[in-house]
Amino acid sequence: MSVLVDKFGRKVEYLRLSVTDRCDFRCVYCMSENPCFLTHEQVLSLEELALIGQAFTELGVSKIRLTGGEPLIRPNIDFLVNQLGQLPGLKELSMTTNGSRLTKLADSMYQSGLSRLNISLDTLNHERFSALTRNGNLERVIAGIDAAKAAGFNRIKINAVILKGKNDDEIIDLVNFCRDRELDISFIEEMPLGVIDERKRQRHCSSDEVKQIINDVYPLTVSDKRTGGPSKYFTMADSAIHIGFISPHSHNFCHECNRVRVTVEGRLLLCLGNEHSVDLKAVLREYPNDLARLKQTIIDAMELKPKEHHFSTDGDVQILRFMNATGG
Repeated sequence: MSVLVDKFGRKVEYLRLSVTDRCDFRCVYCMSENPCFLTHEQVLSLEELALIGQAFTELGVSKIRLTGGEPLIRPNIDFLVNQLGQLPGLKELSMTTNGSRLTKLADSMYQSGLSRLNISLDTLNHERFSALTRNGNLERVIAGIDAAKAAGFNRIKINAVILKGKNDDEIIDLVNFCRDRELDISFIEEMPLGVIDERKRQRHCSSDEVKQIINDVYPLTVSDKRTGGPSKYFTMADSAIHIGFISPHSHNFCHECNRVRVTVEGRLLLCLGNEHSVDLKAVLREYPNDLARLKQTIIDAMELKPKEHHFSTDGDVQILRFMNATGG
């Protein structure tokens, strides 16, 4: 039984662990156009990240997802993957990546013990891809997806953020891309992080709208698939893939939240949509390798986990940290 239980009776069994706030893309929904990144001294070392992973698994966490920024740009990331992959009690070690470096690193990640990949892909149009990522190369990402399949990864999932007027006319194209390559896909409502302005409010596209577009072409059936995350999955009669929807705006999933995040600067975030946090880096730096103290700090932090977030598209509640600083 999990030791990590919040005051609302929810068990925390899933940790999203950010390894960097840096990225080789500048996606419009993830960071500002001219981001200011953390210094080397401000971020957790790989050894500190590994110790945090150990503390959480000893407290009942069975799933860890490595996030960023872009995790694969962190030097020696294979060391951390190897360390975490050996933790007793960890059932799944996964990663969210933009896919740009998978042609070089998919094999080493698989051999180091990474069990699953989520790969971000919002458009199949080269010009749009460059605009949405501000400097990304679509061909390299698609090659990275194919390299990951060749390396042995299965259950690869594509993550797509749909924005009105930007890529909402490509929903079926993205579904067909995944059908052809036997990839699962989750459509994600844009997270209202960073500064919310009128432009962001106008581009919001709900999961219900996306689902209806797909259902008109490929009738969807509710699936019993569960991954421990917030996606609600559906299937199609003529394909084995799953289509998921992550809906922080339109279908609040807080009542079943089982996850927390640790940023690369060591902030334990108890909720994506609130600023409740605890500074784990301060504990790690003041009491190096004191695993018992670190675990007690995490246990005590569960009292701060709020009942729910209050995301909205009208800008009433704004979380000013961007997604790259939060951990995807």
